[in-house]
Amino acid sequence: MMPMGLRFKATAFKAALAGTAALLVMSTAAMAATVAGTADSKAQSAKAPAAAAEPRVPVLTVAQILDKHAAARGGLQAWKAVQTLQMSGKMEAGRGDNDKRAAKMIAMTREAGGKGSSADVAAANADPDADKQIQLPFTLDLGRPNRSRLEIEFDGKTAIQVFDGEHGWKYRPFLNRKDVEPFTKDEANAEAARGEIEGPLIDYAAKGTKVELEGSDLVEASPAYRLKVTPKGGTAKHIWIDAKSFLDVKLEGLPRRMDGRMHPVYVYQSDFRPVQGVIIPFVLETKVDGYPDAHKALVEKAAVNPSLDPAIFAKPRA
Repeated sequence: MMPMGLRFKATAFKAALAGTAALLVMSTAAMAATVAGTADSKAQSAKAPAAAAEPRVPVLTVAQILDKHAAARGGLQAWKAVQTLQMSGKMEAGRGDNDKRAAKMIAMTREAGGKGSSADVAAANADPDADKQIQLPFTLDLGRPNRSRLEIEFDGKTAIQVFDGEHGWKYRPFLNRKDVEPFTKDEANAEAARGEIEGPLIDYAAKGTKVELEGSDLVEASPAYRLKVTPKGGTAKHIWIDAKSFLDVKLEGLPRRMDGRMHPVYVYQSDFRPVQGVIIPFVLETKVDGYPDAHKALVEKAAVNPSLDPAIFAKPRA
């Protein structure tokens, strides 16, 4: 069986890692279709909460915020020296017991002549491992100019998503698809807009990226600047910069269609660590607005400027 919840993760995850390097969000949806959706999640209340007052943050210009952000991530010169980046770890893909619990409830209902009691249903859901998520090994390779390769392993198979700077391909054996498929137009545009290894904020002016300060919000109970970021020729996204650390703690990902409508997707970055002169988040948590479940990408190893064969960024073989 395929695990739940990875359908939207790969692209949002990859964008965030790069943006992390400033990359594993603004993208983990092309690869996300590799496994399955979060169909088992229950939507939260549709009633919107009352708008909260914006938290107080130091009054700074966009340029000041981004200068502090670049320094917090290791500095412009350190990132310019990064030609390749490799990260590997585990990606959560939903709870693995959903099908098992469903089978239990169906069996109990049949045994009760189609009148399964609420106690039966409760017993079927009382699995002590119910909250444990399946964790899939991943490896993300990044290289200039704007090249990426993401591999995710499950059940002895490896799904691959590759972008060579202009074109992209995906191989999704989890879905019993034996052919390498080209990116859709939206997937290719998203990869092209993702930008280089350091992400959209570092050296933003030289890239032609427009950044606007919209206000401030609380992110995980801490005040943060809310920035509207529009890459040259790309679509605007929001990034939140913590008002104390000046790290990019929240990123807007690609919207996800669920229950017949589009839902905003956000990636929360934490556990920032130094790796050979640059600062990289080792935990990226993806959340779909309106759904209670969240999924984390846990980086276990990161290497700056590893030797990568350029051939890995070419069209993969099935």
